[in-house]
Amino acid sequence: MAMVKPVLTVDVKGEMCPMPVLKTRQAIQQVKVGEVIEVVATDPASQPDLESWARKTGNRIVLVETVGSNPVVYRFLIERVK
Repeated sequence: MAMVKPVLTVDVKGEMCPMPVLKTRQAIQQVKVGEVIEVVATDPASQPDLESWARKTGNRIVLVETVGSNPVVYRFLIERVK
């Protein structure tokens, strides 16, 4: 798979639910269908929350990875599908 280049980064490190999902929802509206945004978060709940949000909205999580350990940073690449 080719390297996906996000067109926008949403930095919600240090913010707790529901802010990562709310800010992701706002950001996805700013990009064109087919473009990808990057979300970086420290809230462990951000992974199930964003996965649930993506299922409900029809957007696609292309990548989920964790980076570092103190704190753990969750990095998501999300493609706008519609």
